[in-house]
Amino acid sequence: MIVFDGVCVLCSGFVRMVVRLDRQGRFRFATAQSPFGETLFRKHGLHTDSYETNLVLIDGVAFTRLDSFVAVMAELGWPWRAAKTLLLLPRPLRDWLYDRVARNRYALFGRKDS
Repeated sequence: MIVFDGVCVLCSGFVRMVVRLDRQGRFRFATAQSPFGETLFRKHGLHTDSYETNLVLIDGVAFTRLDSFVAVMAELGWPWRAAKTLLLLPRPLRDWLYDRVARNRYALFGRKDS
């Protein structure tokens, strides 16, 4: 399950890419703004007012920030699994990089009305 910011152009583009690459149909999707998405965000201790991270659930394990991207890519197989090399970066650096993009995603990539 991938829970994403439904008005974020970058986030929606990521989902479209996963749909295209997920030939085995492993992933389901929900916008963070939906009642189901908000429930999942709250259940995993995430804010429901800013949606500055994706929430990815794989086999009952929750992933956020850059780790959510890496977890999805790893599930898609080779060559996408190579994204696991990002885990070599220390967590504070991964989180800092992710947060910079997340906070500026609308300015950098745009925002949809719905």
